[in-house]
Amino acid sequence: MTNKARIIFHLDMNSFYASVEVTYNPKLKGKPVAVAGNPQERKGIIVTSSYEARKKGVKTTMPLWQAKKLCPELIVLPPNMERYRHASNKIFSLLHDITDQVEPISIDEGFMDVTDYEGDPIQLAERIQNDILKKLDLPCSIGIGPNKFLAKTASDMKKPLGITVLRIREIEELLWPLDVGEMYGIGKKTAEKLHSIDVLTIGDLANADVYNLRQLLGINGERLKNRANGIDKSKVDPDAASEFQSIGNSRTLKEDTDDETVIYQWFLKLVSLVEARLIRREVMGRTIQLTLRYADRRTVNRSRRLTQYTNTKEEILLVVTDLFDEHWSGEPIRLLGVTVQDILYISEIHEQLSLFTYEESIKQKKLETTVAELSKKYGKDTFKNIKNEQASKEVKSELFKTSFQKDFLNDYKKT
Repeated sequence: MTNKARIIFHLDMNSFYASVEVTYNPKLKGKPVAVAGNPQERKGIIVTSSYEARKKGVKTTMPLWQAKKLCPELIVLPPNMERYRHASNKIFSLLHDITDQVEPISIDEGFMDVTDYEGDPIQLAERIQNDILKKLDLPCSIGIGPNKFLAKTASDMKKPLGITVLRIREIEELLWPLDVGEMYGIGKKTAEKLHSIDVLTIGDLANADVYNLRQLLGINGERLKNRANGIDKSKVDPDAASEFQSIGNSRTLKEDTDDETVIYQWFLKLVSLVEARLIRREVMGRTIQLTLRYADRRTVNRSRRLTQYTNTKEEILLVVTDLFDEHWSGEPIRLLGVTVQDILYISEIHEQLSLFTYEESIKQKKLETTVAELSKKYGKDTFKNIKNEQASKEVKSELFKTSFQKDFLNDYKKT
């Protein structure tokens, strides 16, 4: 890298899931389309929607019934993560052909450092945007800035098919008047805290006392103040995607419950999701963590370290249920979580667990064994309606969630 001013791109695919569905079915072009979890059920939520649907008021996370009320002609499709991952791989492969300084941050967005690119950066952005549109029939917006924060902020300024440059000298006019909650990196709770000390706009944040911000938000307070002033020294890190130490899934229940049958059904779903992600990443872990959140929002985390690495739902389920038996207070549960920690790639632990042993252990350990053991404790009908096939379908329907999206990040390097 040279010492000249950095040039960072942030590429953000426009209405990605819906756009991919349109490429697979051109008859959907120009129509209001939405991808939703559990589209057959009234309680499903909108994951993403086409711009035609958005014009009718359909928004991400909106309940499906509400979206249908706003847009009766809405075409609702279930998520197809394999299809989206395939498209994502192609996108990041195109970016990687230009520079190896590419940092994916989700399935449909990423940063590029093009500081050393010889040529006009705006023309390069136009080329990237046109290539993705012509070769993959997918629209994207690109933000250009001297750092990641400004590039990310710029990409949100014009959608779809926007190319926006945001310079430090422009932030006082363009960003400072905005509500602080609109700033990238500030969520609802952080915005509420800032509002409590009369930091209402991004400009207020930029000029706030750093001591007060540290008292309120810790070191993140100073970081946010710097960003509000256009300062962000974080680098585009191509290896950031592969740095992980745990894989987990959690679920807030529809209603608080102390029904053990319901709780154990959810354990099976959660460990199946975790197993699917571990296998996809070709990793194993040796510490299993259980998370319980009670009706009063009190949260308890308990974990157990195993003697060897695992990535099978049978072993994970046994540990999780043992931890639950040991630590559950009997109070109604609001949230359940299962996490596998101390993660290593299978190739890295071949000395501890040979591939032969690994494959044989999978063949020998069947879910029915676990169910039988648990049934002795909690009754024969505890898992009566749970079939492996059903669980597999539920896993597929759940995998569009944010935690799953992170698993694609290294895929484009393998293609």
